Amino acid sequence: MAARGTVCLMYHEIELPGRDLCDSDPGYAKYAVSLGNFRDQMQFLKDSGTPGISVSHMLSNPGNGVALTFDDGCETDLITAAPILKEFGFQATFYITVGFLGKRGFMSRQQARELAATGLEMGCHSMTHPYLTDLPESALEGEIVGAKKELEDIVGCPVNHFSCPGGRWDERVMLVARQAGYRSVATSQIGINMSDTDRFALRRVAVTRGVTAFEFQAMCAGAGLWSKGIKNRGLELAKRALGNRAYNRVRAVLLRNP
Repeated sequence: MAARGTVCLMYHEIELPGRDLCDSDPGYAKYAVSLGNFRDQMQFLKDSGTPGISVSHMLSNPGNGVALTFDDGCETDLITAAPILKEFGFQATFYITVGFLGKRGFMSRQQARELAATGLEMGCHSMTHPYLTDLPESALEGEIVGAKKELEDIVGCPVNHFSCPGGRWDERVMLVARQAGYRSVATSQIGINMSDTDRFALRRVAVTRGVTAFEFQAMCAGAGLWSKGIKNRGLELAKRALGNRAYNRVRAVLLRNP
């Protein structure tokens, strides 16, 4: 737990033995954490007396735990992550991409309802997972406002938190999310969330498949996040300079040819 603030971890799919990932692209696969590593990470939090908490808990009681978030709505949210979280007595926020429900590797609508019924917090990750900064105002309404309404109809409970696909966000995104009635927006900015952090620009730290036990422990304590944040800001500048499509092409080449 970071002093005077809260680290918010960002997970995606949990990789299970013998099961294909939702996407085999290296850019996606790097964010898949193995079942063994995920369990070890939750065990570390439990042993260190650091509770796993939801985004709502983080906002109402900052500095009391590590916030756990999951993007996309993979089926492993329900069949793997949720049972382990319940075993350890943790909470978390699951950001669902509404348009992914029913696709291979992702939860069905019924499974999304089952996840919500466990008492774990449901959030929204847009309708179709586009880069929101590339969209006109009319499309933002559907991806942020429309997705909230549809997801609430599916899971039967309020959806109060939103996370930005690919971490792309701007003032327009924040404004539309506020007007839609969300209570927060999570980005991919790296850092610690303090009591005065703008809740419509929450910081998160991605947990990737290559994170070691030592690195995970440091991450949860907020150690080294300043330097990671500097690097991340450099990447953000590159994205803006190149544009999202060109940046992704360059990134794909680098990932395939390290």
